[in-house]
Amino acid sequence: MANRVVNNSQESRYELFVDDRLAGFAAYRITGTDTDTGPGAHTNIVFTHTEVDTDTFGHGLGGPLVEAALNDVRDNTDYRVVARCPFVRKWISEHREYEELRQR
Repeated sequence: MANRVVNNSQESRYELFVDDRLAGFAAYRITGTDTDTGPGAHTNIVFTHTEVDTDTFGHGLGGPLVEAALNDVRDNTDYRVVARCPFVRKWISEHREYEELRQR
């Protein structure tokens, strides 16, 4: 089973593909603007919902989806992560090395 995660910015979600079939996604919205200035100005990526296809649910794919999404945020943006999605919030709490993304 070959997995890959891509950022579909037009749909505002990270998508998980298993063998080229969409198997899940982590939806987000961007708040704030890059032109905000002053103390505390920032842009947030708010993760709102994570869903994995029922055919693949239970196969441990939610974690790799969230991990890939957070790695992309870390590596390619300066966004602060806001975890409104309970799954993303729990995953970050269990993987403390990602906590810094919530403090940016």
